[in-house]
Amino acid sequence: MMGYEEDFALLERFELSAKRIAELNEESIKQEMGERRENFADYFAKMARYINSCLFVYDKVKKGLDDISLDELKKINSDLYADLRNDYDKCYANTDYAEKMLGTYGQSLGFLAAELYGLSQYIFDDSLLDIVIILELFLEIYGQMKGQELPNISDIEESIYYFAFDYIEPLMEKRTKDILVFNEDSTAYKIIMKSDLSDLRYLYHYGEYISDDEVRLAEYMNTLSDKEIDDMARTYTTGMRRGFETMRVPFDDKRSVNIRYHLGQERMVKRAIEQFKDMGLSAIVNRYAVSRLVRKGVVKQGYESTPANMQFEYDHRMDEALFLDRRFMDRKLNAIRNAYEIYKKEAAEYAGPAVIETFGEETFLPKAKDTIVRLSDEQQKIFTELSSRSGQIANEYIPGDKYSFTIISYPLPSIGDKFEEIFNETVKVNNLPNDKYTDIQQAMIDVLDKAKAVRVVGKNGNETDLYVPMRVLENPDKETQFENCVADVNIPVGEIFTSPVLKGFNGLLHVSSVYLNGYLFKDLKVWLKDGVVDDYSCKNYSDMDAGKKYIKENILYNHETLPVGEFAIGTNTTAYRMAKDYDIMGCLPILIMEKTGPHFALGDTCYSHAEDKKVYNQDGKEIVSRENDFSILRSTDVSKAYFNCHTDITIPFDEIGRIYTENHDGSETDIIVDGRFVLPGTLDLNIPLDK
Repeated sequence: MMGYEEDFALLERFELSAKRIAELNEESIKQEMGERRENFADYFAKMARYINSCLFVYDKVKKGLDDISLDELKKINSDLYADLRNDYDKCYANTDYAEKMLGTYGQSLGFLAAELYGLSQYIFDDSLLDIVIILELFLEIYGQMKGQELPNISDIEESIYYFAFDYIEPLMEKRTKDILVFNEDSTAYKIIMKSDLSDLRYLYHYGEYISDDEVRLAEYMNTLSDKEIDDMARTYTTGMRRGFETMRVPFDDKRSVNIRYHLGQERMVKRAIEQFKDMGLSAIVNRYAVSRLVRKGVVKQGYESTPANMQFEYDHRMDEALFLDRRFMDRKLNAIRNAYEIYKKEAAEYAGPAVIETFGEETFLPKAKDTIVRLSDEQQKIFTELSSRSGQIANEYIPGDKYSFTIISYPLPSIGDKFEEIFNETVKVNNLPNDKYTDIQQAMIDVLDKAKAVRVVGKNGNETDLYVPMRVLENPDKETQFENCVADVNIPVGEIFTSPVLKGFNGLLHVSSVYLNGYLFKDLKVWLKDGVVDDYSCKNYSDMDAGKKYIKENILYNHETLPVGEFAIGTNTTAYRMAKDYDIMGCLPILIMEKTGPHFALGDTCYSHAEDKKVYNQDGKEIVSRENDFSILRSTDVSKAYFNCHTDITIPFDEIGRIYTENHDGSETDIIVDGRFVLPGTLDLNIPLDK
């Protein structure tokens, strides 16, 4: 943790760097770079101009933004993100443009540009460490590039490597503190709790890009009554509390919860903070990790807004390839452990994340580029090992059986003209009665527990044909394979799920179109053999190899294969009906989509790192299907037990021809036929489907 001397030293370094960059202008840079280096001079002139504009805004932030008009705040926001929003074709963070203009230096200088664009967030947090280290890297590389002769590319690469190597430790400590330690002086907490939320100027105090979505969402939230806001927040916060009860995890020693939300939802978040406080929990609200040094892929764990440019996010999702090797991995793992050791008390008191997701954003299909930095085969192995080992460290300090979570979802205005109707329908979906679904789902579980296997067969062009073996229960009166899942940690209701038997789990999983982990997949096919991925394809690109690479990077997370960690049947036909009525099936997040049909998750089981914790259904039966052939290795070789990912792939009801059990006596029992529930006790689920 930084003390006064460290803060003072950082301030001195900041002042020196800022003064030097303020002296840089187009003319002085051309002089120092040499006439033959026009493109490089243009790069440094553009980036220096951007830095100086950020530092000008930084001065305003430190003086206070309360008296700045809405129009001026909008202009500041627009100017900060103009390169990414309006001029990306000629932006040096665009990997194609960087390579075109800078040749072999394009990837390294493109990384530097991408890191510099994080200044737009750092300055609003007054995050001096983040600001100083990126300014110093800019000046270091500028110093190397001056003169008549270009330096070796290896010199630039070495500067980037040691930038990452030297600063990963303080950055990991800062990131861990942001997630685990309550800070009432954090940017977001002050905005939520102290701002007049009817005055939309507050949105521009975050430093995030503000689109029409954030403005219109905040405006709509301001039309809701206090009771409506209170009810929405209570559904969400009681889901968190109920998760501890369902999992039989002690709650009394928990002191904090991490709230993640989309800008514009502040009225609900403020009420949730108050409700969590009544439970004894302080609410931590932090920005997502901005720097590639501490961020994974395009994942944003923290508050967020609409990305200024999704292609920019995609272009730089693997920038760690510029510095990832085993030496760096060991350094980062040591930094993670040291950070958790510093905040081990806070980790023990951490209740978990409470997430408010959004859906309805414009579908993004990334442009495939050869210029993107990619992990080598060796780096992919290191990356997966780093993910696995960092997950193990986190589990030591925050054991999987000692915390919980909750997650709920609401639409964004960009979902269409009927946003307000869809929002209201989503509120209804999120509040469907638990008891009714408990009984319906139990009817399915009773049949599945006696089955030898389940067959899932598609229709209407869906080529799914899967054979899913079931376990033989040793004590069926006290044991079950499936969790009867209603609205607690995963809102809304409902589904039943199990960690399936892998041996003998064979066939093809096919979805015509699905949105996963922020990306659209067209005609996605996954072939399974003994419960693990054997092959895969999609039709996002005319080049099939490009499609396979797209799947490997964004579903398999660069693993060579993944097991099926979950087999489930979603029962929320009301959510399905809403999606069909408003033609938003392709917009639904996994959280809701997984409840609208059978689904299969690739990666870890739902009980990852908590397999030894006994869990029970409402009828008192123990759910015994908590592990598989991989997670059972946790006691002998934990590096092979977990994959640190879990992606649900759902087949919608209108693509389901038949789901039925194959029983030990040779008979069959239908559960779903032609997209309709046919099992006695489940027929009420067809009411929304038949409307």
